Amino acid sequence: MTLALVKRQLETARAEVQVRRPVDKWKLFRDVCEAKDVFGLQDRALAVLDALLSFYPESELSEEHGLIVFPSNAQLSIRAHGITGTTLRRHLAALVEAGLIQRRDSPNGKRYARKGRGGEIEDAFGFNLAPLLARAEELAALAQEVADERLRFKRTREALTLCRRDVRKLISAAMEEGADGDWAAIEQHYVTLVARLPRNPARLEIAAILDEMDLLRQEILNILEMQLVSSKTDANADRNGAHKQNSNTHLIHESEPRFEKKQDAPNSVPEMADLDRMPAFPLGTVMRACPQIGDYGPGGAVAQWRDLLSAAVVVRSTLGISPSAYQDACDTMGAEDAAIAVACILERAGHIQSAGGYLRDLTRRAARGEFSLGPMLMALLRTATPASKAG
Repeated sequence: MTLALVKRQLETARAEVQVRRPVDKWKLFRDVCEAKDVFGLQDRALAVLDALLSFYPESELSEEHGLIVFPSNAQLSIRAHGITGTTLRRHLAALVEAGLIQRRDSPNGKRYARKGRGGEIEDAFGFNLAPLLARAEELAALAQEVADERLRFKRTREALTLCRRDVRKLISAAMEEGADGDWAAIEQHYVTLVARLPRNPARLEIAAILDEMDLLRQEILNILEMQLVSSKTDANADRNGAHKQNSNTHLIHESEPRFEKKQDAPNSVPEMADLDRMPAFPLGTVMRACPQIGDYGPGGAVAQWRDLLSAAVVVRSTLGISPSAYQDACDTMGAEDAAIAVACILERAGHIQSAGGYLRDLTRRAARGEFSLGPMLMALLRTATPASKAG
């Protein structure tokens, strides 16, 4: 007997006053089995509880039929699959300690029932099953919580399995196809993450590894995506170079953007004309309007258009813009203008709720001929330039 045990018995006694509805005894048993780890019970303790419930004559625990069973240790041992007396007493104590049953001892310490003249039980001494009935709702809630946690564990483990598979395939494909990158170091990082997983991990341990594995997957995708964008840019440059040889070169000035004004609004902000997907603004102008993107360039700087394209891919991931949204922007606007658009979005990130949705909207407007980078870039330039110099 301990003070904690006395307190638990008093709490159970108070709960018994509120509980009157009969409950299926085997449902209660299944709930206890589900929540056994919460109570620290072993399988043998559950076998003893199963034996105790088998001595209760009704299928439902009810105050109307009494809640005390009084089998001898020998009878209990047989129904509990022949466990020894010492083991039986230890697991009975565990059930009492868990607050699932109570002892109701007789004056001589024996378990028996005192019957009236009509054969009905007037008093009984043995094990009281009232705590099970009193805690029926609590046990059901604990069982549901354990089942939910098991499901979360299963889903987290499955997510990690899929993420590991993706990372392994991406690394293998990159190595086989000779993609640029330190793939040996990336593979070692992958192996280290897998090795950190314990033999019997908890859900939170799996979730922590999953977060890091997902970051590694995103890093690999960014590396490969930058190479794809770079490859596409080089191809576009080759095509644009061939085009310029057949064009009137004085129409394109390499140091200043080309503008044209709407005829019906002579005082409106100029809009940038389509220069066959060549950058309409010099890189210096873009960087003055959007200085933040420089931090994401190679070595923390943007010195050429290729640096801006690489930085835009990193910013795309940082802002949560999906690869498909960025690819659509590149296809519609051209790689350079799409990178400029991302740089502008980065500057105004604090005022944009969804960067991905905003870029998709710009892409749709650009496809309809309703959007040009000119006004957006000029507005950022005016913000970045002191008023005294702007005029």
